[in-house]
Amino acid sequence: MVANLWETEKAKAVKSGLDELVYRSNLLGTDRAVANWGGGNTSMKTIETDFRGREVEVMWVKGSGSDLATMKAKNFTGLRMDDIRPLYERDEMSDEAMVAYLVNCMIDSKHPRASIETLLHAFLPFKHVDHTHPDAIISLCCAHNGKELAKEIYGDRFVWVPYVRPGFTLSKMIAEGVRNNPKAELVLMEKHGLVTWGETSEESYLKTLAIINEAESFIEARVKESDLYGGAKYESLSEVERNDLLAQVLPIVRGAVSAEKKMILTVDSAADVLQFVNSKDAAVLSQVGAACPDHLVHTKMKPLYIDWNPNSRDASTLTDALKAGIAAYKEEYKAYFDRNKNEGDVIFETAPRVILIPGIGMINTGKSWAMAQVSGALYHRAISVMRGATALGTFVSLSENESYNVEYWPLELYKLTLAPAEAEFSRKIAFITGGAGGIGSVTARQLLKEGAHVVLADLNLEGAQKLAAELNEQYGDNRAIAVKMDVTKEEEVEAAYRDSILTYGGIDIIVNNAGLATSSPFDETSLKEWNLNMNVLNTGYFLVAREAFKIMKKQNVGGSMVFVGSKNSIYAGKNASAYSTAKAAEIHLARCIAAEGGEYGIRVNSVLPDAVLQGSAIWNSSWRNERAAAYGIEPDQLEEHYRKRTTLLVNIFPKDIAEAIVYFASSKADKTTGCMITVDGGVPAAFTR
Repeated sequence: MVANLWETEKAKAVKSGLDELVYRSNLLGTDRAVANWGGGNTSMKTIETDFRGREVEVMWVKGSGSDLATMKAKNFTGLRMDDIRPLYERDEMSDEAMVAYLVNCMIDSKHPRASIETLLHAFLPFKHVDHTHPDAIISLCCAHNGKELAKEIYGDRFVWVPYVRPGFTLSKMIAEGVRNNPKAELVLMEKHGLVTWGETSEESYLKTLAIINEAESFIEARVKESDLYGGAKYESLSEVERNDLLAQVLPIVRGAVSAEKKMILTVDSAADVLQFVNSKDAAVLSQVGAACPDHLVHTKMKPLYIDWNPNSRDASTLTDALKAGIAAYKEEYKAYFDRNKNEGDVIFETAPRVILIPGIGMINTGKSWAMAQVSGALYHRAISVMRGATALGTFVSLSENESYNVEYWPLELYKLTLAPAEAEFSRKIAFITGGAGGIGSVTARQLLKEGAHVVLADLNLEGAQKLAAELNEQYGDNRAIAVKMDVTKEEEVEAAYRDSILTYGGIDIIVNNAGLATSSPFDETSLKEWNLNMNVLNTGYFLVAREAFKIMKKQNVGGSMVFVGSKNSIYAGKNASAYSTAKAAEIHLARCIAAEGGEYGIRVNSVLPDAVLQGSAIWNSSWRNERAAAYGIEPDQLEEHYRKRTTLLVNIFPKDIAEAIVYFASSKADKTTGCMITVDGGVPAAFTR
């Protein structure tokens, strides 16, 4: 049952007017079983003083592109009711004319564009109106016998409106239905949702909850868990088995769905998802269509269902089924577009947003982790609706053409234009070794700022976790994750990539940055010191790059590796034979990988810094003292020593190296591989040649 979240004392503390509408809207949006992400709309009518000092009736309504759960006062639009009311006398009005007209009704041109369903609120003679998409109500409205069952639940208190796409016609139908039924307390919109109202904000909110709970009680009395979706056909795999398979197939899936635009992948194995995908009827039910128009933009008309027997536990069979399924889905989507397209329509990416796999759960795709989560959250709602609708009767959905006209509806597409423009690294995943350190952390910030998702791999897990938490606070949930990794241990490198794949689906950018440094005269260099440098700077870079290479080949959408070398990669540093030799080998390894990676679109380039002391764990170790001793100066004189030996007379900072790394990883360097950039202020002895 839907919980009552209204807190009387908190509500009393809210300023009357728009703030009380914000409070009610947030409560409705908090429960996704009541209001979909981005869906639904609320309104209230008030008296305001206009710019001429006159009192005018104003309707405040949710602005386009906002979400009930998080919206604030700035997300509502105020419109003059005296300007809107005459529209009710019209017989018809196009979407374009309606939008243009409503712009002229706004009390402030800086307000967001009004909701698509503004007239639905305006034509109803109530102070407070709520339009939501509750699972229980949509279950009723998507059952073949929904109207008849509604009579059993609500008697003569409801108005049933057949499916019509939102706009002038639907708004007028709803208003006429309510006016013709003095007993009406709610409107049920076939294959769509619910409209309720009240004279106060609290009354409207409580009415919405009461109506939903009546439907939910009716449905739950008819649900038989063992018979849901035709009963169980398969059993779920264990979490370990699921993850083993997903780690193998997700990069392949990501590549297949990213041919047009790269996608981030998330995995959902929640109990309700597993119950559905494991059922006998899932293959058929999932293809009926979207449970609600609001789902379509994020889930497409239907998901991809993979006909695979989880009892086989066979990764190769699952891989083949996923490849074939995604390819077939794309072709079918193109045919769907061609059958229904209107002049001027431009096809979206053709890959599925939701992939259902028996025994495993659901893979969701999106331009970011957050948007993949939205696709998944909306499909949870679809499963809930199918649960209710099939308990009541037969699940029905919009026709193909109705679905298309919502998915490609200009007024719905307008919401997508409100999203910020995609940045350079949007849709890309970067894996940074030494991610918690000076160069690593600054590089992570720069990549995140430009849209990337970032994996911070570091021996210092606590430091990486602290940084990830800080970055997520700034850039959004799960934009960064921390993994513990010793680059010299093959199993830890493999495990770190596995975590990355299970979180985001794959890898696009590798920053091979983890390092150390030692200094000794050649004849005093021990085998232990020599092996330490070789293990971290050669073996470590090799293992990190090799595993990334495998993943990038599986994805088959290219990739970029950036090695952080050193001035010493091409300069024989004094008292640093082990370090200099390892750094030289590291850069040659990068060139070797570049030579092999070209045919797969994998670019490998190197950045050669010098004396980046700021924020460096290396320079805060014995290395500082050792290098100072090698030059016959005091440790605190190193910064000035290094500055003076550059032709530009500058010090080098982590930000300088990060900018070079970001350049190599960016589209600006798309045709560059096997290259080196020195970022050392100009040390003549290290000029490349």
